[in-house]
Amino acid sequence: MRINLTSVPVDDQEKALRFYTQTLGFEMKHDIPMGQHRWITLVSPEDPSGAELCLEPDEHPAVKPFKEALVEDGIPFTSFAVQDVEAEHKRLEALGVRFTQPPVDYGMAIAAVFDDTCGNLIQIATEVKAS
Repeated sequence: MRINLTSVPVDDQEKALRFYTQTLGFEMKHDIPMGQHRWITLVSPEDPSGAELCLEPDEHPAVKPFKEALVEDGIPFTSFAVQDVEAEHKRLEALGVRFTQPPVDYGMAIAAVFDDTCGNLIQIATEVKAS
């Protein structure tokens, strides 16, 4: 068993598509019209045949209060792995990304949290290998 698809609920698919591709660097895999919304999936350029991230409209009545509660408590909706959290933090800040938590060393991982402009907090993390 492996992860094939995961979703992040977004308040505006077009805005999310711009942010996740132009700012974060993901690549579009699918963009299929589905009524008033679209089936948009993205992949990492480092693993184009890997797991897909779906930019899911946050239309379900339970989603918006859930997202708001996570943001209010400072809890990221999901986490993306990066090679170097410090370098990625600097790169994203230079692009105007607002971080709610700068890089923090937790011993086994270094992580930072940013606002994805679509109603979510997202964590980036680097696993620290034991020496």
